[in-house]
Amino acid sequence: MSDAQIGLMTATPIIILFAAALRRMGVLSTTATVSAVTLSVAIAVVLFTTQ
Repeated sequence: MSDAQIGLMTATPIIILFAAALRRMGVLSTTATVSAVTLSVAIAVVLFTTQ
């Protein structure tokens, strides 16, 4: 596993947790939270598989 893949495995959960925290604080709507999580996972999967 390359350094980039390890970075993706580390950064994606942090983005998800951050989006959830912002949702709990009322900063993000539910739609924005779901979009952020979905897109970050999709981007991570594409980048992970192409590394």
